[in-house]
Formats: sequence, C-alpha cells, structure tokens
Amino acid sequence: MNVILLVITFLLAYLLGSIPTSVWIGKAFHGIDVREHGSGNAGATNVIRVLGWKTGLPVMVIDVAKAWVAAMLPVFLHLAPAESALLTNLQILTGLTSIIGHILPVFACFRGGKGVATVFGTLLAVHLPLTLVCMGVFLFVIILTGIVSVSSMTAGIAFPVLLFTVFGTPSLFLKIFSIFVAIALLITHRNNIKRLLKGEEKKLFGKKP
Repeated sequence: MNVILLVITFLLAYLLGSIPTSVWIGKAFHGIDVREHGSGNAGATNVIRVLGWKTGLPVMVIDVAKAWVAAMLPVFLHLAPAESALLTNLQILTGLTSIIGHILPVFACFRGGKGVATVFGTLLAVHLPLTLVCMGVFLFVIILTGIVSVSSMTAGIAFPVLLFTVFGTPSLFLKIFSIFVAIALLITHRNNIKRLLKGEEKKLFGKKP
C-alpha cells in the first residue's frame, strides 16, 4: 500500500469533513453565523430552527454527502481489494476522520457540529442496508416525538444493536465502530439530555415537550 497516497487520503477526508456547510451558507445567504443563534451548534438541525428548511435541508444533504465521499475515498482510490475487510476498515477510518473534521473543522476555528449527518454519511458508505433501517428508526421517532436529539440518539443506539442481532458482519472493526458511534452520539448530545430531563428540549416542530 502506498503510504503517501494513504496519508493524502486521510488528509482529504479531514478537509472534506471540515467544510463548515452551515457556517458558510448562513453567512453567504443570510449574513449570520448560526453558531451565534439557536442552540449555538453548527449543524443542520440548528440551521433549520434558525433559518428554516430551505436553508437547513441543503446543509444536511451536503454534510451527509461530504462524509459519504470521504468514506468512499478508499474505494475510489483502490486502496484495498474490493469487498475485503481491509477496505471496510479503511472506509471506517476515513469516515471517522471526516466526522472529526466536522466536529473540529479547521475552516471554522474548530467549532463545528455534533456529527450526526456525517456519521450517517459514513454509515451509508460502509453498510447501506443497516443504515437505511436506522434512518427508518430516526424518522419514526421524530414523527412520534418531534425531537431531533431523541431521534438521533435512538437511531445511533439502534445501529450496533441491529448489527449484532440482525444483520451481522465479519468485520470486528465495524462492530467496534458501531459501538463508538452510539457512545459518541450520547456524549455529543449530553446537553440535549440535560434539557430533556428538565423538559426544556425544543421540538423541531410544535411546542416544547
């Protein structure tokens, strides 16, 4: 394996993740930094709350896409044999690098989002069927509760549970990554959990719970 190409691949993955979609679009089309409004988060959910769906939806799509591209770099660059465990492992690592870039973006003073959209984009590239099922879980919970944080955490926890019990995988690395994703989502949503316990978490639509 070409070490230089590998280093370049991970650098590209980080830079892709570092694209601060919400910040750039907010400033370019509305003249505001979304991190100074709403929840203070540079994620699509906060953009939807502050600037509306017309701005928030493109932000979400781009954030998912940038992580998907990052996780597909090992495939595009033929860094490992197709359908091999090594290729899956490299996809997970480049996807994780893009998630880190989204949370700590070099282009936005290392103040990024919580990584939900980029996690989703990475998982789409790594395990499409299971990710689509988890998307169904997300949609079901958000329709039921109207709360994005609850939906995100539920879908995140569902991923390793379904991977271990229903889908299965020969990749130990993917199993570890799935657990990491669930734990990371809980950690990045710790403030949301506090607001939920106080009954103060805002709904995406409707009144507070």
